[in-house]
Amino acid sequence: MDFSLNKITPDSTQKEQEHVRVLILGAGPAGLSAAVYAARAELSPVVLTGISFGGQAALTNTIENYPGFPDGVGGTQLGELIKAQAEHFGASIVYDSAMSVDLSHRPFSIKTYSKEYLADALIIATGASPNLLNIAGEKEFTGKGVSYCATCDGWFFKNKDIVVVGGGDSALEEGIFLTRFGSSVTIVHRREALRAGVLLQKRAQENPKIKFVLNTIPLDIEGTDKVNGLKVKNVLTQEETVLKGDGVFIFIGSTPQTQLFKDQLEMDSHGYLILKNQMETSVPGVFAAGEAADSIYRQVVTSTGMGAAAAIQATKFLENDEK
Repeated sequence: MDFSLNKITPDSTQKEQEHVRVLILGAGPAGLSAAVYAARAELSPVVLTGISFGGQAALTNTIENYPGFPDGVGGTQLGELIKAQAEHFGASIVYDSAMSVDLSHRPFSIKTYSKEYLADALIIATGASPNLLNIAGEKEFTGKGVSYCATCDGWFFKNKDIVVVGGGDSALEEGIFLTRFGSSVTIVHRREALRAGVLLQKRAQENPKIKFVLNTIPLDIEGTDKVNGLKVKNVLTQEETVLKGDGVFIFIGSTPQTQLFKDQLEMDSHGYLILKNQMETSVPGVFAAGEAADSIYRQVVTSTGMGAAAAIQATKFLENDEK
């Protein structure tokens, strides 16, 4: 879900204003769960979906590890179920995107394409986007062999050959995890030296299922109706080869969608929002949940939990505000 719309300049015309108790930015698992809890607190939350609905979870064909679904649940289906639950309790889901925000005073001003919202409390659940290789076949085969989440999709590659792209901690951690399922895991890295920690490298190098292809960059992902290989090039010899594999897992980092809040909220060096006190950001009344503030767990279940917690804290904030 991309809320980075900082290239769009809001027009100077006066927009229709709407005052809301709670405004939620993002309609992934975190934002929708926040909507359920805020709606049950009778705060009539408004959720702005951004340019897409469902967050990164919607990219996963089947989520196997979400509690309550022993046979798994589709990412899009899960989003629709939580959306229906939120609407049942009185939340409004609006297909619009935030273009600019002003958090310097309350009510907070959030301008969208169509209007200006004045919010007493704001919950940011704009998520993060995995960094892409931007090579041929990546977009076409996402969900058909290309994945950015080993925990989500590793199970589908039992006894299959897997290719992992990346050389940092995440790539090696996920590569080791994928050996639980795949018959082989090939880790492709563009440099001679891996960036992961020494102990993690040792674990990966000692795993008999893992092999490394270094000094190598991916060129394109090959396949017909699903992935069957990754074409790569050795940066030293310029030789091009195809690594056979049924799945290509890409772990070259992710980018939190927090650009809209630059210079208004405290962030770490990677752009993740820093939570000060019980899901609250550096600005009182502004809360965050999900991968916009979580660089560690990045699971659907943790995002929904954070969304619920953010809504509970927003409710308490508004109750104290009225005293």
